[in-house]
Amino acid sequence: MEHAWDENLRAIGLTHAGVIALEVLAATGPITQTTLAQIVRVQAQTMGQTISRLEAHGHVSRSRSSEDRRVFVVSLTDAGKEALEGAAESERLVLAQVSIDTSMFRQELKIVVSELADRQSAGADTTALTSAAQDD
Repeated sequence: MEHAWDENLRAIGLTHAGVIALEVLAATGPITQTTLAQIVRVQAQTMGQTISRLEAHGHVSRSRSSEDRRVFVVSLTDAGKEALEGAAESERLVLAQVSIDTSMFRQELKIVVSELADRQSAGADTTALTSAAQDD
């Protein structure tokens, strides 16, 4: 079953890691490459490779931050949204052979991704507040 899903993903220019990155971007909107890596809990270099593949297929765009030129902001493109929909459809087709409520499972995964993104964002806010308080 996993092999079939891998083949379907490959046909639309995705990997499992790419789908996860796209899901996070769909949930959070544009975020820095570093924040994306932190949410997904991978090394920045690993995320950079994933983003490069996604960018080569037109699924994401990367631009320099206007606040810090060393930082890249990653955004989901229309092609990325379509690829994500294609991945979801592929998942439904592959999982149709399994006795699981895929829509419920997918909804639960979206909740987890959203909560992870919220926690990461709250952690960044807390870090900024702590840093600012220490500077005073």
